[in-house]
Amino acid sequence: MKKQGINEMRTARSGGWAAHLQKAVRAVREAGRIQKRSFNAAHTVVFKSETDLVTEVDHACERAVVRILKKAFPDHDLLLEETCLPQTGSPYQWVVDPLDGTTNYTHRYPHFCCSVALRHQGKTVLGAVLDPFRDELFTATRGQGAYLNGRSIRVSRETRLIRCLVGTGFPCDMREAEDNNLDTFCTVVPEVRSIRRSGCAALDLCYLAAGRLDGYWVVELAPWDTAAGVLIIQEAGGRVTDRRGGKNTDGTSGLVGSNGRIHGKLMRLLRGS
Repeated sequence: MKKQGINEMRTARSGGWAAHLQKAVRAVREAGRIQKRSFNAAHTVVFKSETDLVTEVDHACERAVVRILKKAFPDHDLLLEETCLPQTGSPYQWVVDPLDGTTNYTHRYPHFCCSVALRHQGKTVLGAVLDPFRDELFTATRGQGAYLNGRSIRVSRETRLIRCLVGTGFPCDMREAEDNNLDTFCTVVPEVRSIRRSGCAALDLCYLAAGRLDGYWVVELAPWDTAAGVLIIQEAGGRVTDRRGGKNTDGTSGLVGSNGRIHGKLMRLLRGS
């Protein structure tokens, strides 16, 4: 058996959610194949706004993910970035970002992913995020830990902000938004080792879980950006809150993530901006 298959089987040993995680992995793998196949092609770009884009690849990936999940779980609801589907009230809801990092993708900047998570009775129970170019598959199941290509990952142990590499992002409507994160960015810059803004929130969250980033904050995200990544951070031993330190971690009230050791310091810094 190929190494990739062995790692994915190891990743899927997740109690009662094993079959669900296997389908999530299959879905992000299929989206990744589409993304890689079409990466150097000319794209049809539709502008949701001047800076918020969607391409035919977003839609193709979404259709592929929906097809896989609906075939396996026809009674489950789906919350999708690009298509609004009616919700039936099922206790199961898949949350899907078919192509996170569309702007990167349209510029042939190879940093993007597909993110799939499953909620059960409102609580995220598993997530899978695939970076197809690096062939990095991040997964987690509630209570079972977080993994990168089948190997356990943990957040960093850094305690001093000045030694931290942190990530952030800016809203698509930053030219009009009252809170565009620029002032906060300027406040944080001199207090940390450095800041990264990758343009792919789901991967930022996974990088935090893997110890590549020590902290992360953003003004606003959508549930499809955060659902898988937040669980992966939590299962890797990290902490995630909203910008006020509360429990809303779907991104709509902003998001602050960390290795846990710097969370209070980062929150105080953000509040002071």
